[in-house]
Amino acid sequence: MTIHLKSLPEIEKMRIAGKLASEVLDFIAPFVKPGITTDKLDSLCYDYMVNTQKTIPAPLNYAPPGYSPYPKSICTSVNHQVCHGVPGEKKLKAGDIINIDVTVIKDGYHGDTSRMYYVGEPLIQARRLCEITYESMWRGIEEIKPGRHLGDVGYAIQKFSESFGYSVVREFCGHGIGTKFHEEPQVLHYGHSGTGLQLKAGMIFTVEPMINAGKASIRQLADGWTIVTKDHSLSAQWEHTVLVTETGYEVLTLSIGAPSKPTFHS
Repeated sequence: MTIHLKSLPEIEKMRIAGKLASEVLDFIAPFVKPGITTDKLDSLCYDYMVNTQKTIPAPLNYAPPGYSPYPKSICTSVNHQVCHGVPGEKKLKAGDIINIDVTVIKDGYHGDTSRMYYVGEPLIQARRLCEITYESMWRGIEEIKPGRHLGDVGYAIQKFSESFGYSVVREFCGHGIGTKFHEEPQVLHYGHSGTGLQLKAGMIFTVEPMINAGKASIRQLADGWTIVTKDHSLSAQWEHTVLVTETGYEVLTLSIGAPSKPTFHS
């Protein structure tokens, strides 16, 4: 496994790309309301990325081995959709929860982040799932510093989320990122403390747990991209791109509108 440790100039480019990705999520927030289609959210984001930011939407026509090219510029995963939801004509309705996942390319470097949004007022159970998933991501991030292991990150996420009766999706994980959309290492959101790759300063990867309110089992829809929970239970995901620094971590996908780090449950 070859992991590319980023140089200082590369880290600066990743900071810029990460902030721009987060600013797309700031921009789209006011539009997430009942009656809008996910297709409209996609076209708004595309226009903002291409014409305002002068960035490239990385998902558009992205085609890893075995996949047809992804047809849109963002991923929109609603309610029981786990990830890679393809924007379409279905209108959002009050009470929905939606994950919007954005990856931009600026000067050859990728910034990758996602957030959960409430459409109107969410049900208590839906709000709780989104909040616990957000805290689980941050608990994973808090484990990041040189000398620790990727298993520490996964363990922190799994232990916390499962303590609420939720389950961790295992088929998808975080990933290294830089000039490529997906690099080594793979970042599992479950695992055992003290196991896995040892972290070193200069590594950059995403932490992006997908947490289901029900069982962990998933399936793929006929579009070849959208992943849903098998039991139709709600799913939530948050994502940040994180740099391992000499003393700890730096979250690269922050902007003015990004939610602040949560106060941890005791």
